[in-house]
Amino acid sequence: MFSAVPGRLMPGPYRSLFADRTFRRLMPVFALSDLGDGMTVVAVAWLALALGPDGGRGALAGIAVASYVLPGALGALILGRWMRRLPAWRLLVTDSALRAVLLGAVPLAHVAGLLTPAVYVGLLGASSLLHAWGKAGKHALFGPLLADDQRLAANSVLSTSLWSATIAGPALAGLLVGVVSPAWIIGLDAATFAVLTLQTSRTTLPRSPVPPATGGAERGLRILCRQPELLGLLLVTWVFNLAFGPVEVALPLFVSGNLDAGAGLLGAYWAAFGIGAVIGALALGAARRLPLWPAMLGIIGGHGIGMLPFALTDTVLPSLIGFAFAGLVYGPYSALSFTLIQDRAPADLLTTVLAARSAVLLTASPLGAAFGGFLLDRTNAPAVLVGCGALMILIVPTSIVVLKLHGNHRRRHQSSRIPAEARRAA
Repeated sequence: MFSAVPGRLMPGPYRSLFADRTFRRLMPVFALSDLGDGMTVVAVAWLALALGPDGGRGALAGIAVASYVLPGALGALILGRWMRRLPAWRLLVTDSALRAVLLGAVPLAHVAGLLTPAVYVGLLGASSLLHAWGKAGKHALFGPLLADDQRLAANSVLSTSLWSATIAGPALAGLLVGVVSPAWIIGLDAATFAVLTLQTSRTTLPRSPVPPATGGAERGLRILCRQPELLGLLLVTWVFNLAFGPVEVALPLFVSGNLDAGAGLLGAYWAAFGIGAVIGALALGAARRLPLWPAMLGIIGGHGIGMLPFALTDTVLPSLIGFAFAGLVYGPYSALSFTLIQDRAPADLLTTVLAARSAVLLTASPLGAAFGGFLLDRTNAPAVLVGCGALMILIVPTSIVVLKLHGNHRRRHQSSRIPAEARRAA
Protein backbone atom coordinates (compact mmCIF):
# COMPACT_ATOMS: atom_id res chain seq x y z
CA MET A 1 0.00 0.00 0.00
CA PHE A 2 1.27 3.47 -0.85
CA SER A 3 1.38 6.26 1.65
CA ALA A 4 -1.26 8.95 1.42
CA VAL A 5 1.22 11.56 2.58
CA PRO A 6 1.79 14.01 -0.28
CA GLY A 7 5.20 13.84 -1.88
CA ARG A 8 5.95 10.37 -0.56
CA LEU A 9 5.53 7.90 -3.36
CA MET A 10 7.64 5.17 -1.74
CA PRO A 11 5.52 2.12 -0.86
CA GLY A 12 4.77 1.75 2.83
CA PRO A 13 6.92 -1.36 3.44
CA TYR A 14 10.00 0.37 2.00
CA ARG A 15 9.39 3.60 3.88
CA SER A 16 9.15 1.87 7.27
CA LEU A 17 12.24 -0.17 6.40
CA PHE A 18 14.40 2.87 5.65
CA ALA A 19 13.17 4.52 8.83
CA ASP A 20 15.48 2.10 10.67
CA ARG A 21 18.79 3.88 11.32
CA THR A 22 20.94 0.73 11.19
CA PHE A 23 19.45 -0.35 7.88
CA ARG A 24 20.11 3.10 6.41
CA ARG A 25 23.70 3.01 7.66
CA LEU A 26 24.59 -0.40 6.25
CA MET A 27 22.73 -0.48 2.94
CA PRO A 28 25.16 1.95 1.20
CA VAL A 29 28.16 -0.27 1.96
CA PHE A 30 26.20 -3.36 0.97
CA ALA A 31 25.43 -1.64 -2.32
CA LEU A 32 29.10 -0.68 -2.76
CA SER A 33 30.32 -4.26 -2.27
CA ASP A 34 27.59 -5.46 -4.62
CA LEU A 35 28.92 -3.01 -7.20
CA GLY A 36 32.40 -4.46 -6.76
CA ASP A 37 31.08 -7.98 -7.27
CA GLY A 38 29.15 -6.73 -10.29
CA MET A 39 32.42 -5.62 -11.85
CA THR A 40 33.96 -9.04 -11.26
CA VAL A 41 31.20 -10.64 -13.35
CA VAL A 42 33.18 -9.29 -16.30
CA ALA A 43 36.67 -9.07 -14.79
CA VAL A 44 37.07 -12.64 -13.48
CA ALA A 45 36.24 -14.32 -16.79
CA TRP A 46 37.96 -11.67 -18.93
CA LEU A 47 41.23 -11.95 -16.98
CA ALA A 48 41.05 -15.75 -17.27
CA LEU A 49 40.67 -15.43 -21.03
CA ALA A 50 43.81 -13.26 -21.07
CA LEU A 51 45.80 -15.71 -18.93
CA GLY A 52 44.57 -18.91 -20.58
CA PRO A 53 46.60 -20.79 -23.19
CA ASP A 54 45.38 -21.13 -26.76
CA GLY A 55 42.81 -23.88 -26.99
CA GLY A 56 42.18 -23.84 -23.24
CA ARG A 57 40.82 -20.36 -22.62
CA GLY A 58 37.27 -21.57 -22.16
CA ALA A 59 38.35 -24.22 -19.67
CA LEU A 60 40.37 -21.71 -17.62
CA ALA A 61 37.48 -19.24 -17.63
CA GLY A 62 35.18 -21.97 -16.32
CA ILE A 63 37.67 -22.98 -13.62
CA ALA A 64 38.18 -19.35 -12.57
CA VAL A 65 34.44 -18.70 -12.26
CA ALA A 66 34.02 -21.95 -10.32
CA SER A 67 36.94 -21.22 -8.00
CA TYR A 68 35.44 -17.82 -7.13
CA VAL A 69 32.39 -19.58 -5.67
CA LEU A 70 32.82 -23.33 -5.09
CA PRO A 71 35.20 -23.29 -2.05
CA GLY A 72 32.44 -21.48 -0.14
CA ALA A 73 30.51 -24.75 -0.02
CA LEU A 74 33.55 -26.52 1.44
CA GLY A 75 33.98 -23.75 4.01
CA ALA A 76 30.35 -24.08 5.08
CA LEU A 77 30.86 -27.77 5.81
CA ILE A 78 34.32 -27.94 7.39
CA LEU A 79 34.38 -24.63 9.28
CA GLY A 80 30.99 -24.89 10.97
CA ARG A 81 32.59 -25.90 14.28
CA TRP A 82 34.10 -22.41 14.59
CA MET A 83 31.88 -20.18 12.46
CA ARG A 84 28.57 -21.30 13.97
CA ARG A 85 29.47 -19.63 17.28
CA LEU A 86 29.82 -16.19 15.70
CA PRO A 87 26.96 -13.69 15.54
CA ALA A 88 25.69 -12.61 12.13
CA TRP A 89 27.61 -9.33 12.03
CA ARG A 90 30.94 -11.04 12.77
CA LEU A 91 30.36 -13.65 10.07
CA LEU A 92 29.90 -10.83 7.59
CA VAL A 93 32.99 -8.95 8.81
CA THR A 94 35.21 -12.05 8.75
CA ASP A 95 34.19 -12.99 5.22
CA SER A 96 34.57 -9.42 3.94
CA ALA A 97 38.03 -9.01 5.48
CA LEU A 98 39.26 -12.27 3.92
CA ARG A 99 37.96 -11.27 0.49
CA ALA A 100 39.50 -7.81 0.78
CA VAL A 101 42.96 -9.23 1.51
CA LEU A 102 43.05 -12.06 -1.04
CA LEU A 103 41.33 -10.29 -3.91
CA GLY A 104 43.61 -7.35 -3.24
CA ALA A 105 46.55 -9.68 -3.85
CA VAL A 106 45.46 -10.24 -7.49
CA PRO A 107 46.61 -6.83 -8.83
CA LEU A 108 49.75 -7.00 -6.66
CA ALA A 109 50.67 -10.36 -8.20
CA HIS A 110 49.90 -8.91 -11.63
CA VAL A 111 52.32 -6.02 -11.07
CA ALA A 112 55.00 -8.38 -9.77
CA GLY A 113 54.64 -10.65 -12.81
CA LEU A 114 53.55 -13.57 -10.62
CA LEU A 115 49.93 -13.88 -11.74
CA THR A 116 50.01 -17.32 -13.37
CA PRO A 117 46.75 -19.25 -13.96
CA ALA A 118 47.48 -21.38 -10.87
CA VAL A 119 48.08 -18.34 -8.63
CA TYR A 120 44.98 -16.63 -10.00
CA VAL A 121 42.73 -19.61 -9.39
CA GLY A 122 44.25 -20.13 -5.94
CA LEU A 123 43.59 -16.55 -4.83
CA LEU A 124 40.03 -16.62 -6.13
CA GLY A 125 39.37 -19.93 -4.40
CA ALA A 126 40.80 -18.90 -1.03
CA SER A 127 38.87 -15.62 -1.11
CA SER A 128 35.56 -17.48 -1.38
CA LEU A 129 36.17 -19.92 1.48
CA LEU A 130 33.86 -18.10 3.93
CA HIS A 131 31.36 -16.93 1.33
CA ALA A 132 28.50 -19.14 2.56
CA TRP A 133 28.88 -17.88 6.12
CA GLY A 134 29.24 -14.25 5.06
CA LYS A 135 26.12 -14.46 2.92
CA ALA A 136 24.22 -16.12 5.76
CA GLY A 137 25.34 -13.38 8.13
CA LYS A 138 24.23 -10.66 5.71
CA HIS A 139 20.71 -12.03 5.42
CA ALA A 140 20.40 -12.85 9.13
CA LEU A 141 21.81 -9.51 10.29
CA PHE A 142 18.53 -7.60 10.26
CA GLY A 143 16.39 -10.37 11.72
CA PRO A 144 16.45 -8.92 15.27
CA LEU A 145 15.86 -5.38 13.97
CA LEU A 146 12.88 -5.81 11.67
CA ALA A 147 9.29 -6.86 12.15
CA ASP A 148 8.06 -9.98 10.38
CA ASP A 149 6.13 -7.95 7.81
CA GLN A 150 9.32 -6.04 6.88
CA ARG A 151 11.38 -9.09 5.92
CA LEU A 152 10.09 -9.41 2.37
CA ALA A 153 10.75 -5.72 1.75
CA ALA A 154 14.27 -6.03 3.25
CA ASN A 155 15.07 -9.07 1.10
CA SER A 156 13.71 -7.24 -1.94
CA VAL A 157 15.99 -4.26 -1.22
CA LEU A 158 19.01 -6.54 -0.82
CA SER A 159 18.13 -8.29 -4.08
CA THR A 160 17.58 -4.94 -5.79
CA SER A 161 21.00 -3.77 -4.64
CA LEU A 162 22.54 -6.91 -6.12
CA TRP A 163 20.76 -6.51 -9.43
CA SER A 164 21.44 -2.78 -9.58
CA ALA A 165 25.11 -3.70 -9.28
CA THR A 166 24.60 -6.09 -12.17
CA ILE A 167 23.57 -3.07 -14.22
CA ALA A 168 26.33 -0.69 -13.21
CA GLY A 169 29.13 -3.13 -12.34
CA PRO A 170 29.59 -4.94 -15.67
CA ALA A 171 29.05 -1.72 -17.63
CA LEU A 172 31.72 0.03 -15.56
CA ALA A 173 34.05 -2.95 -15.85
CA GLY A 174 33.52 -2.99 -19.62
CA LEU A 175 34.69 0.61 -19.79
CA LEU A 176 37.65 0.07 -17.47
CA VAL A 177 38.91 -3.02 -19.31
CA GLY A 178 39.76 -0.77 -22.22
CA VAL A 179 41.98 1.31 -19.93
CA VAL A 180 43.41 -1.01 -17.25
CA SER A 181 43.98 -4.72 -16.74
CA PRO A 182 41.05 -6.74 -15.34
CA ALA A 183 43.35 -7.48 -12.39
CA TRP A 184 42.89 -3.89 -11.20
CA ILE A 185 39.12 -4.22 -11.43
CA ILE A 186 39.32 -7.19 -9.08
CA GLY A 187 41.44 -4.95 -6.86
CA LEU A 188 38.60 -2.42 -6.80
CA ASP A 189 36.27 -5.19 -5.65
CA ALA A 190 38.72 -5.90 -2.82
CA ALA A 191 38.56 -2.23 -1.80
CA THR A 192 34.75 -2.34 -1.57
CA PHE A 193 34.99 -5.32 0.79
CA ALA A 194 37.48 -3.41 2.90
CA VAL A 195 34.95 -0.56 3.23
CA LEU A 196 32.21 -3.05 4.12
CA THR A 197 34.41 -4.58 6.81
CA LEU A 198 35.18 -1.22 8.37
CA GLN A 199 31.62 0.11 8.33
CA THR A 200 30.03 -3.07 9.69
CA SER A 201 32.63 -3.21 12.48
CA ARG A 202 31.84 0.39 13.46
CA THR A 203 28.04 0.03 13.40
CA THR A 204 26.26 -0.61 16.67
CA LEU A 205 24.22 -3.77 16.29
CA PRO A 206 22.29 -5.97 18.70
CA ARG A 207 25.04 -8.43 19.52
CA SER A 208 23.01 -11.25 21.02
CA PRO A 209 19.25 -10.69 20.72
CA VAL A 210 18.99 -14.16 19.22
CA PRO A 211 21.05 -17.04 20.65
CA PRO A 212 23.95 -17.99 18.40
CA ALA A 213 23.55 -20.98 16.12
CA THR A 214 24.03 -24.26 17.96
CA GLY A 215 24.91 -26.48 15.02
CA GLY A 216 27.00 -26.60 11.92
CA ALA A 217 25.95 -26.73 8.30
CA GLU A 218 25.16 -30.44 8.71
CA ARG A 219 22.44 -29.56 11.23
CA GLY A 220 21.12 -26.91 8.89
CA LEU A 221 20.84 -29.56 6.18
CA ARG A 222 18.90 -31.82 8.54
CA ILE A 223 16.45 -29.00 9.24
CA LEU A 224 16.00 -28.42 5.52
CA CYS A 225 15.46 -32.12 4.89
CA ARG A 226 12.74 -32.33 7.57
CA GLN A 227 10.65 -29.73 5.74
CA PRO A 228 9.58 -31.02 2.30
CA GLU A 229 8.72 -27.55 1.04
CA LEU A 230 12.17 -26.17 1.84
CA LEU A 231 13.90 -29.30 0.58
CA GLY A 232 12.00 -29.18 -2.71
CA LEU A 233 12.82 -25.52 -3.16
CA LEU A 234 16.48 -26.22 -2.46
CA LEU A 235 16.65 -29.01 -5.05
CA VAL A 236 14.86 -27.02 -7.75
CA THR A 237 17.06 -23.99 -7.10
CA TRP A 238 20.18 -26.16 -7.29
CA VAL A 239 19.26 -27.47 -10.74
CA PHE A 240 18.30 -23.95 -11.83
CA ASN A 241 21.69 -22.59 -10.74
CA LEU A 242 23.44 -25.53 -12.42
CA ALA A 243 21.71 -24.64 -15.68
CA PHE A 244 22.74 -20.99 -15.35
CA GLY A 245 26.40 -21.73 -14.52
CA PRO A 246 27.62 -22.13 -18.13
CA VAL A 247 26.15 -18.73 -19.04
CA GLU A 248 28.85 -16.89 -17.10
CA VAL A 249 31.52 -18.62 -19.20
CA ALA A 250 29.74 -18.84 -22.55
CA LEU A 251 28.56 -15.23 -22.68
CA PRO A 252 32.09 -13.70 -22.81
CA LEU A 253 33.01 -16.05 -25.66
CA PHE A 254 29.71 -15.33 -27.43
CA VAL A 255 30.54 -11.61 -27.31
CA SER A 256 34.22 -11.89 -28.24
CA GLY A 257 33.88 -14.73 -30.75
CA ASN A 258 30.47 -14.77 -32.40
CA LEU A 259 29.81 -11.03 -32.22
CA ASP A 260 33.48 -10.00 -32.53
CA ALA A 261 32.99 -7.33 -29.84
CA GLY A 262 34.77 -6.27 -26.67
CA ALA A 263 34.12 -6.17 -22.94
CA GLY A 264 31.89 -3.11 -23.33
CA LEU A 265 29.20 -5.18 -25.04
CA LEU A 266 29.60 -7.92 -22.43
CA GLY A 267 28.92 -5.28 -19.80
CA ALA A 268 25.84 -4.16 -21.76
CA TYR A 269 24.43 -7.70 -21.67
CA TRP A 270 24.83 -7.94 -17.91
CA ALA A 271 23.46 -4.41 -17.49
CA ALA A 272 20.34 -5.36 -19.46
CA PHE A 273 19.95 -8.45 -17.27
CA GLY A 274 20.35 -6.32 -14.15
CA ILE A 275 17.82 -3.68 -15.25
CA GLY A 276 15.23 -6.39 -15.74
CA ALA A 277 16.08 -7.97 -12.37
CA VAL A 278 15.79 -4.65 -10.50
CA ILE A 279 12.32 -4.07 -11.91
CA GLY A 280 11.27 -7.59 -10.97
CA ALA A 281 12.70 -7.42 -7.45
CA LEU A 282 11.18 -4.02 -6.68
CA ALA A 283 7.79 -5.09 -7.97
CA LEU A 284 7.83 -8.03 -5.55
CA GLY A 285 8.70 -5.89 -2.53
CA ALA A 286 5.55 -3.80 -2.91
CA ALA A 287 3.29 -6.76 -3.71
CA ARG A 288 1.64 -9.37 -1.58
CA ARG A 289 3.33 -12.71 -1.20
CA LEU A 290 3.02 -14.84 -4.31
CA PRO A 291 2.09 -18.55 -4.27
CA LEU A 292 5.43 -20.29 -3.94
CA TRP A 293 5.57 -23.05 -6.54
CA PRO A 294 3.70 -21.35 -9.40
CA ALA A 295 5.92 -18.29 -8.94
CA MET A 296 9.17 -20.25 -8.74
CA LEU A 297 8.45 -22.49 -11.72
CA GLY A 298 7.16 -19.55 -13.74
CA ILE A 299 10.43 -17.71 -13.04
CA ILE A 300 12.55 -20.69 -14.11
CA GLY A 301 10.58 -21.29 -17.30
CA GLY A 302 10.55 -17.61 -18.20
CA HIS A 303 14.28 -17.38 -17.65
CA GLY A 304 14.81 -20.31 -19.99
CA ILE A 305 12.68 -18.69 -22.69
CA GLY A 306 14.82 -15.55 -22.41
CA MET A 307 17.94 -17.58 -23.30
CA LEU A 308 16.61 -18.98 -26.58
CA PRO A 309 17.32 -15.84 -28.73
CA PHE A 310 21.05 -16.54 -28.34
CA ALA A 311 20.53 -18.90 -31.28
CA LEU A 312 20.51 -15.77 -33.47
CA THR A 313 24.18 -14.85 -33.87
CA ASP A 314 24.05 -12.35 -36.71
CA THR A 315 22.65 -9.49 -34.63
CA VAL A 316 22.86 -8.31 -31.01
CA LEU A 317 19.33 -7.06 -30.37
CA PRO A 318 17.31 -10.32 -30.01
CA SER A 319 19.68 -11.88 -27.50
CA LEU A 320 20.05 -8.59 -25.60
CA ILE A 321 16.27 -8.28 -25.25
CA GLY A 322 15.99 -11.94 -24.30
CA PHE A 323 18.65 -11.58 -21.59
CA ALA A 324 16.86 -8.52 -20.20
CA PHE A 325 13.63 -10.55 -20.06
CA ALA A 326 15.47 -13.35 -18.27
CA GLY A 327 16.60 -10.84 -15.66
CA LEU A 328 13.07 -9.43 -15.29
CA VAL A 329 11.52 -12.77 -14.41
CA TYR A 330 14.48 -13.82 -12.24
CA GLY A 331 14.48 -10.65 -10.10
CA PRO A 332 12.01 -11.86 -7.40
CA TYR A 333 13.53 -15.34 -7.02
CA SER A 334 16.08 -14.67 -4.27
CA ALA A 335 13.74 -12.54 -2.16
CA LEU A 336 11.01 -15.18 -2.28
CA SER A 337 13.48 -17.92 -1.32
CA PHE A 338 15.07 -16.08 1.60
CA THR A 339 11.72 -14.91 2.97
CA LEU A 340 10.40 -18.46 3.02
CA ILE A 341 13.47 -19.72 4.90
CA GLN A 342 13.33 -16.85 7.40
CA ASP A 343 9.70 -17.68 8.09
CA ARG A 344 10.15 -21.44 8.48
CA ALA A 345 13.59 -21.89 10.05
CA PRO A 346 14.07 -21.68 13.86
CA ALA A 347 15.28 -18.20 14.80
CA ASP A 348 18.29 -19.46 16.76
CA LEU A 349 19.42 -21.58 13.80
CA LEU A 350 18.78 -19.13 10.98
CA THR A 351 22.44 -18.47 10.10
CA THR A 352 23.13 -22.21 10.23
CA VAL A 353 20.24 -23.02 7.89
CA LEU A 354 21.21 -20.21 5.51
CA ALA A 355 24.83 -21.37 5.53
CA ALA A 356 23.73 -24.93 4.77
CA ARG A 357 21.55 -23.66 1.93
CA SER A 358 24.46 -21.66 0.54
CA ALA A 359 26.78 -24.66 0.89
CA VAL A 360 24.49 -26.71 -1.32
CA LEU A 361 23.71 -23.99 -3.85
CA LEU A 362 27.33 -22.82 -4.15
CA THR A 363 28.20 -26.15 -5.75
CA ALA A 364 25.67 -25.76 -8.59
CA SER A 365 26.73 -22.70 -10.56
CA PRO A 366 30.49 -23.47 -10.40
CA LEU A 367 29.91 -27.03 -11.57
CA GLY A 368 27.81 -25.66 -14.38
CA ALA A 369 30.50 -23.10 -15.22
CA ALA A 370 33.25 -25.72 -15.25
CA PHE A 371 31.16 -28.04 -17.43
CA GLY A 372 30.31 -25.10 -19.67
CA GLY A 373 34.00 -24.32 -20.10
CA PHE A 374 34.62 -27.96 -21.07
CA LEU A 375 31.81 -27.79 -23.64
CA LEU A 376 33.01 -24.49 -25.07
CA ASP A 377 36.32 -26.03 -26.10
CA ARG A 378 34.32 -28.68 -28.04
CA THR A 379 31.30 -26.78 -29.34
CA ASN A 380 30.25 -23.12 -29.63
CA ALA A 381 28.90 -20.47 -27.30
CA PRO A 382 25.41 -20.10 -28.88
CA ALA A 383 24.80 -23.83 -28.51
CA VAL A 384 25.76 -23.73 -24.83
CA LEU A 385 23.60 -20.66 -24.10
CA VAL A 386 20.53 -22.06 -25.87
CA GLY A 387 21.12 -25.42 -24.18
CA CYS A 388 21.05 -23.69 -20.79
CA GLY A 389 17.67 -22.19 -21.64
CA ALA A 390 16.30 -25.52 -22.82
CA LEU A 391 17.39 -27.17 -19.56
CA MET A 392 15.65 -24.45 -17.53
CA ILE A 393 12.43 -24.96 -19.47
CA LEU A 394 12.68 -28.72 -18.92
CA ILE A 395 12.87 -28.17 -15.15
CA VAL A 396 9.27 -26.91 -15.12
CA PRO A 397 7.35 -30.00 -16.35
CA THR A 398 9.73 -32.29 -14.45
CA SER A 399 9.03 -30.41 -11.20
CA ILE A 400 5.28 -30.46 -11.82
CA VAL A 401 5.33 -34.24 -12.27
CA VAL A 402 7.40 -34.71 -9.10
CA LEU A 403 5.11 -32.41 -7.10
CA LYS A 404 2.01 -34.29 -8.26
CA LEU A 405 3.57 -37.67 -7.42
CA HIS A 406 4.56 -36.38 -3.97
CA GLY A 407 1.08 -34.99 -3.39
CA ASN A 408 -0.57 -38.29 -4.39
CA HIS A 409 1.81 -40.24 -2.16
CA ARG A 410 1.06 -38.01 0.81
CA ARG A 411 -2.72 -38.29 0.28
CA ARG A 412 -2.49 -42.09 0.08
CA HIS A 413 -0.38 -42.15 3.22
CA GLN A 414 -2.87 -40.00 5.10
CA SER A 415 -5.87 -42.02 3.92
CA SER A 416 -4.19 -45.28 4.95
CA ARG A 417 -3.70 -43.95 8.47
CA ILE A 418 -7.39 -43.13 9.00
CA PRO A 419 -8.72 -46.73 9.19
CA ALA A 420 -5.86 -47.77 11.50
CA GLU A 421 -6.53 -44.84 13.82
CA ALA A 422 -10.28 -45.62 13.74
CA ARG A 423 -9.59 -49.22 14.75
CA ARG A 424 -7.40 -48.11 17.62
CA ALA A 425 -10.09 -45.67 18.78
CA ALA A 426 -12.72 -48.45 18.67
